[in-house]
Amino acid sequence: MISEPARTRRARHVLFDVDGTLIDAVDNQRRVWATWAQRYGLDADEVYQVALRTRPTETFAQVAPDHDPDACLAALHELEDDDVRRGVYAAFDGASELLGGLPPGSWALVTSNYEHRVRGRFRRTGLPVPELIVDAAAVEEGKPSPLPYLRAAARLGAEPEDCLVVEDAPSGVRAGLRAGMTVWGVNSAVAVEGVHRHFASLREAVPHILAFASHR
Repeated sequence: MISEPARTRRARHVLFDVDGTLIDAVDNQRRVWATWAQRYGLDADEVYQVALRTRPTETFAQVAPDHDPDACLAALHELEDDDVRRGVYAAFDGASELLGGLPPGSWALVTSNYEHRVRGRFRRTGLPVPELIVDAAAVEEGKPSPLPYLRAAARLGAEPEDCLVVEDAPSGVRAGLRAGMTVWGVNSAVAVEGVHRHFASLREAVPHILAFASHR
């Protein structure tokens, strides 16, 4: 009897958040927000704590409700662009090995930042840049909406159930879960609520992510 041919396995894809997941930008973000707060005569620590939980426009509404939000955003963008040019960035341990070990076209970046800044940071750290970056300008709704991750999957030609999301932040984790994807958390001592697997560091997750991508 001739056996049936084995069913072709669908390709798997990996979708990465950037800041806090692949690149350590905490100090940079804190400095940018501190400088922004100083311009508006606000307490830097209080502003940063709000910024950690909300998107910029929501942050402005809470900490500087009497100021023009467009002007607030323009000032923040100016500071962020300057930081990309002058700031010191470091990739998390294992990031270069991980991205270099994934097949081209099998992974993408999904970020609440903007593509030109991401590319600048990747150049500074020497990380390989993927073909696809879904940034804040590419979607109408940011994380925790599932739209950024669904957009990335669609552009890769992947089904959500074949995608692994690698995140460090609660809003990103919720976005990946709402998109119907597998979500792993990295770079935190305590697991973010909802993740399917948790790794204290990106380095610890590297072999498991590569295994996922290759169906091992």
